[in-house]
Amino acid sequence: MQSTDSLGWRRKFAVLIPSTNTSVQPEFDEMRPPGVTNHISRIRIPNIKLADNTDFDRLIELIAHAQDEAVESAMSCEPDHLVLGISAETFWNGLDASRRLKDHLSQMTGGLPISMGSEACGAVLDLLGAKTIAVVTPYQPVGDENVVRFFEESGYAVRRIKGLRCASPVKIAHVSEAELRAALQELDGDDVDALVQVGTNLAMARLAASAEIWLGKPVIAINTAIYWHALRTSGIEDKVRGFGSLLERH
Repeated sequence: MQSTDSLGWRRKFAVLIPSTNTSVQPEFDEMRPPGVTNHISRIRIPNIKLADNTDFDRLIELIAHAQDEAVESAMSCEPDHLVLGISAETFWNGLDASRRLKDHLSQMTGGLPISMGSEACGAVLDLLGAKTIAVVTPYQPVGDENVVRFFEESGYAVRRIKGLRCASPVKIAHVSEAELRAALQELDGDDVDALVQVGTNLAMARLAASAEIWLGKPVIAINTAIYWHALRTSGIEDKVRGFGSLLERH
């Protein structure tokens, strides 16, 4: 199906992101091919402190509570596809919970296709034939535990995970490329097929592309994986340069 929208004549993507997130919108817009438009709906949450697991659990609760309202708001532009620019919630409580979240969103949107971080990462790993991974996150330990649970229930071995323990949702976007590069170098090893970054407010899409060159293996930035999934499941095969092998070759 093709939209009759003047600018989004190929697809209109409704993009759901937390109100504290400043990385998804610019990164998705840079990946956008002609005829595809991104329409942001913000999940309204406060910029709470994230000092420990209790704080992080509260953040997930706040997102879940406000999410449906943001979905309803997004639906008023009659989008063709719902794209979740949020990752922690999609990994929370493992594979079955991730599938239930997708089913819930599909029902809310009248059956729209859904692209979300957990499933997108799995699709990329399967495409690349990667079975052992190392992961960098901005999360507190409870977030890392949920990420490991999802990947292991999905059939991947997580050799190492590094949580940056960012002090607030907004501070996630303050992590520098130098810090992310150091984390990737710390996590890498001969025992991993690919490195994965989760946490959509970490601005890592372009760094991941260059890291593939100096690490010599796939480096999957979650925003790239999500947008790739949205494009390819919409039948849009355009190759986009500057964001690594995934969007350039697959």
